[in-house]
Amino acid sequence: MKAVRCHDHKPLLTDVPLPAGEGVRVRVASSGICGSDLHMLAMGFPIPFTLGHEVAGITDNGTPVAIEPMAPCGHCAECVQGRYNLCGLGPQMVLGVGRDGGMAEQMIVPERCLVPLPSGVDVRDACLVEPLAVAVHGIAMAGITSADRVAIVGGGTIGLCAVAIARRAATDVCLLARHDVQKRAGEQLGATLEPKGSYELVIDCAGTTESIAQAVGLCRPGARLLLLATYWAGLTLPAFEVSMKELRIIGSSSYARQGLSRDVDVAATAMAQNPLIAKLLITHRLPLEAAEEAFAIAGNRAAGAIKVAFNP
Repeated sequence: MKAVRCHDHKPLLTDVPLPAGEGVRVRVASSGICGSDLHMLAMGFPIPFTLGHEVAGITDNGTPVAIEPMAPCGHCAECVQGRYNLCGLGPQMVLGVGRDGGMAEQMIVPERCLVPLPSGVDVRDACLVEPLAVAVHGIAMAGITSADRVAIVGGGTIGLCAVAIARRAATDVCLLARHDVQKRAGEQLGATLEPKGSYELVIDCAGTTESIAQAVGLCRPGARLLLLATYWAGLTLPAFEVSMKELRIIGSSSYARQGLSRDVDVAATAMAQNPLIAKLLITHRLPLEAAEEAFAIAGNRAAGAIKVAFNP
């Protein structure tokens, strides 16, 4: 079958054997290109596996599912406490990073990875369940309330997912985005675009020293600052202002469980309840054969890309 792998800093369409072994076979219907995929390629990570951790497809019995792309050990201290996103296996448990992912025609996953899709969610859109779950997890950790004024810095996929999830609880959500297509999507998801005053919850979805400085500046004294981005290059924190405002910094990684509910299941429900999420966020669809073109489009946000998806 065809699969997309990393070769010399570029995505390469490769012929690989059909997946075998224990688990559930899924015929891939959609897989998204994440900013993390772009970073891993650019940094030349020696990943010998098929890329893709934003995935949805159809099982052999015809069930449409999204995939929670983790295969944690299940018995370390973090897994036992339900925080399997922090499993001691680390990156090797992540599909598309430490084992084969979903930029392929088929994959075999542990049964625990299956996320049944609610009625109304198209499996060709459901690669968005994974990035939505990132926002679900972090925003739940931050303890959002209906009284919070929320500001979100960064208008990429995670920033727009954060808008969609924050608007489920709060009415006053402001998005600070760079590109017109991001701003239009943010507005249609219910965000304003011009910050006014200070905010109780500020979410950084851009992951740079500049975005953190901007986020800290938007915080009122005693506010929560949620780090929802991935800080590939590290950052310089404006520690003086953080201390003087007595900000509470909340780090968030991937998704897991909030009580009895998985973040991925909450994300799938959010997609069912708000069809605009898929309509606005998936801006490009390409076949696996166009892997190099798809990654080039995904890397050019200024040209109008938000989420680029493969539909094998």
